[in-house]
Amino acid sequence: MYRNILKLIAVLVALLFAMTSCKPPAKKPEPIKKPRMELPKIPAKINAGEKKEPILKVYVVQTGKIEKMPLEKYVEGTVAGEIKNDWPIEALKAQAILARTYVLNFVSTKKSKYPGADISTDFEEAQAWNPSNINSKIKEAVKDTRGVVAVYDGKFINAWFHSHAAGQTALAKEGLNYKKAEPPYIVSVKSNDSPDAPANVKHWTATFTKSEVINALKKMGLGINDFKTVKIGTKGASGRTINLLFDKIPVNAPDFRMAIGSEKLKSTMIDEVSYDGSKLVIKGRGFGHGVGMSQWGAYQMAKEGKKAKDILNYYFKSINIVKIWD
Repeated sequence: MYRNILKLIAVLVALLFAMTSCKPPAKKPEPIKKPRMELPKIPAKINAGEKKEPILKVYVVQTGKIEKMPLEKYVEGTVAGEIKNDWPIEALKAQAILARTYVLNFVSTKKSKYPGADISTDFEEAQAWNPSNINSKIKEAVKDTRGVVAVYDGKFINAWFHSHAAGQTALAKEGLNYKKAEPPYIVSVKSNDSPDAPANVKHWTATFTKSEVINALKKMGLGINDFKTVKIGTKGASGRTINLLFDKIPVNAPDFRMAIGSEKLKSTMIDEVSYDGSKLVIKGRGFGHGVGMSQWGAYQMAKEGKKAKDILNYYFKSINIVKIWD
């Protein structure tokens, strides 16, 4: 009986081996294919051909004339106008990519206020432009990023940047009073703004006369001809002031900053407001609207060995950095 059981086991083992050896080999899972990213289209009016550098008609404020120039030449001037030319090269490259993206987004979505021009050197319309500051580092940064832009969902992003985030960047509605839907690629992130930044950028005090304030309010189209008190109203997630209260009347802080002078009221990261009936004193931190890339944050990241793409992918969410001409 014992022998019969052993024979039965042997038969079952043989059958099991035969069944498993006849099974077809398991198929390897097919690799997941990422959807092909759609490249943005160069606006037709500046398009010089496939994979070719666009040509811009630029209204040059300094001469009062429209000048035709390759887009990369224009970018050199804007990088030189917006950032210091002795900064770490990767910070300059990040600025160059944003400057190039800004131009293409502007031409795609806006019209220059100067008839016949695609864009201008007027910093109130576009970006600061200062060709006299172009040096070998600026040229290297532009050359090494030639044709490279930042895109989201096949479109050029709003390539926002500012000088100093005071430790935290802002969403567009908070920092810019942006009227459209919040762009999905804009995030509020901690910004390790460099300790090398000037003291009057890290902390500042701005003083305005009552007449300066009233003129700014009039420029905004508000019917406030007099006021007795000024206080900080609501604040946003980044800590920036969303509105100031003039006798309990809310006034949008980003718009007020632009109306009274963005160089003097350096940001809406406001810590203290006081008004004595004749002078308005505002104390705060940082410089700029706080949306997108902080330049002093980019400076610090570059010093720590980060590349331009690392910097941009930190300050913007889910963007693609792509080359669209040779």
